[in-house]
Amino acid sequence: MRLQVFLSHNGVSSRREAMDIIKAGRVKVNGCVVREPSTDVIGTEHVTVDNCPVETKQYTYLMLHKPAGYTTTKDDPHAEKTVMELLPKNLHHLSPVGRLDRETEGLLLFTNDGTWAQEIMHPKFHLDKTYLARMEGQLKDAEEKKLEAGIALRGEQTLPCRIFDVHYNGTETQATITIQEGRKRQVRMMFQSVGHRVVYLKRLAVGKLQLGDLKLGQWRELKKTDV
Repeated sequence: MRLQVFLSHNGVSSRREAMDIIKAGRVKVNGCVVREPSTDVIGTEHVTVDNCPVETKQYTYLMLHKPAGYTTTKDDPHAEKTVMELLPKNLHHLSPVGRLDRETEGLLLFTNDGTWAQEIMHPKFHLDKTYLARMEGQLKDAEEKKLEAGIALRGEQTLPCRIFDVHYNGTETQATITIQEGRKRQVRMMFQSVGHRVVYLKRLAVGKLQLGDLKLGQWRELKKTDV
């Protein structure tokens, strides 16, 4: 990663402050002063700031196939069940990345890397989130196009989305939808706005990372390529 990001990830400063620290000549990599914030480091170098070593934090990343009925929170005395109950205690220092509604299933990420979590969830990074939705009634072409163009939810316009693999069985419609935001209950509210109550919702992917064949209630650590 870039040296500027390395300092931020390891708690030295914010990214903006790290740039100033590096340009001021306060950072050494393997004993040599480095003034270029974009210098690549792999984490095995000896990095110092004002001659004090920068300790490399150990980060963990994992995905969970969240079942319905679990609240996405680390601690909520009012929740019957939380997603933390699905992880072993030695992983309870991790935090969920964003949230899935209690009745929504699917891919939920966890990490102790706050910068990474922010980049995953913040709308400005335009990272796709893909869901499988089943709803009451028939989703018509005009309704589909309206949603894809963006609609007003709680006074704020949604970003354009993509709806595909639409199938109607006579009473319900099943569709896949990709959005670039993560507002509370967004997918449910979008379909409700055109008259269709969602009866089943599952997140299939975040960016290029897919849930795959991970079983309901199970979790796995992410590979470096996943991260």
